[in-house]
Amino acid sequence: MREISGKTKILGVIGNPIEHTLSPVIHNTLCELMGIDAVYIPIKVENSVVEAVKGLADSGVYGLNVTVPFKQDVMSALSSVDEDAAEIGAVNTLVRSNGGYKGYNTDAPGIMRALETKGIEVSGRKAIVIGAGGAARAVCVGLMKNGASEIYLINRDVEKAKKIAEEVPIVKALSLPEYKKIPTDHYLMFQCTSVGLKPEDGLVINDDTFYIMADYGYDLIYNPAETPFIKKMDELGIKHDNGLSMLLYQGIIAFEMWFGVKVPRKISDTVYAELCKKLYGDNIVLVGYMGSGKTSVGKEIAKMRGMSFIDLDDYIEKKEGRSIREIFEFESEEYFRNLETKTIKSLFKLSNTVISTGGGSVLRKENRDNLRKLGEIVYLKADVDTLVDRLKGDESRPLLQAESEEELRKRISSMLESRNPYYEIFADQVVYTDRLTPFEIAEIIE
Repeated sequence: MREISGKTKILGVIGNPIEHTLSPVIHNTLCELMGIDAVYIPIKVENSVVEAVKGLADSGVYGLNVTVPFKQDVMSALSSVDEDAAEIGAVNTLVRSNGGYKGYNTDAPGIMRALETKGIEVSGRKAIVIGAGGAARAVCVGLMKNGASEIYLINRDVEKAKKIAEEVPIVKALSLPEYKKIPTDHYLMFQCTSVGLKPEDGLVINDDTFYIMADYGYDLIYNPAETPFIKKMDELGIKHDNGLSMLLYQGIIAFEMWFGVKVPRKISDTVYAELCKKLYGDNIVLVGYMGSGKTSVGKEIAKMRGMSFIDLDDYIEKKEGRSIREIFEFESEEYFRNLETKTIKSLFKLSNTVISTGGGSVLRKENRDNLRKLGEIVYLKADVDTLVDRLKGDESRPLLQAESEEELRKRISSMLESRNPYYEIFADQVVYTDRLTPFEIAEIIE
């Protein structure tokens, strides 16, 4: 536990309601990882936000975030407002300045940095934005300032869209039924409405010919992780992300403003992993060689803890419509490894799940990094004799096809020699599975 002293700087977020804010996860993790003596707390404001902000400034609070419903009203309590925040018409970050706080809006730069980290180029691109609220306005301003050439803004109430179009010259406002007027092209697509928050919600526009125009889709909703929009992007094979990365980077940019630092990507990724764990629940990731018992043990753990279960190889087979052996036979091992990497990257949305991985998944650093973000890593370890006994006669594993038991033993020994260091170093917990039943192994992990 970090020590708090009279020198510890106070940071916070004001809003109402404020109980479920994720901002403390972002900023307290950043303070710890960056070695900054500060603590971040949620502050519920029930009456005048102007009086509250002035009181917090007089009390020496070092920096503040602002959330609903105060992003507009707080502006009258500030010594000055940044030009971009004034253009958006909302403030979410307060930085100390002479006579109080200066107001900024980090939402637009937050989503732009989220896109940048995914390798999404905005300059010269066309975009489609669904919705015309404050979030959509921030997206439009961010796109314009980063060089987007054209934005089609679709909203049920077209007058709201027209108001944004008056302030953002590259925006063309359309009513919902007018989406068919958008020329067929390749677009960045942003879902900025509240549709998707409720389990019964569907799509704002129910037409695949509309969504197929997206090169990349972004839903500003992050809870639930999979909205109808995200599911549609996944179904159509379009790269996508949800709003958790925007939440992360708008907070990181605020942090950088307060302390005059640059947060390294490695630390950003760690904070993102903490957000996923807090919001979506932690997972258990089982790694180990073929035949170590990952699938059977995983099912036992899931049963004990009331968790979901995914076998990564089975998941890939279902998506591909063919077996792993057929993938190896008709494509290549490299083709399968790329599928494996792509699938692991998509699992960030999972929560409260036991994940059984393929034996070779840990060989790629990208896989290890992404699996570590998912939860606790448990290495199920078995000796060569146990593995030979479990795997002999199994014709479903293309890397283990052997003419004799002795040849099988040599193959297993050779592969274990190269993979064991990755399993050992990577794991949070190592469990020896020799001569134990899946239930007994699951009890040890439990």
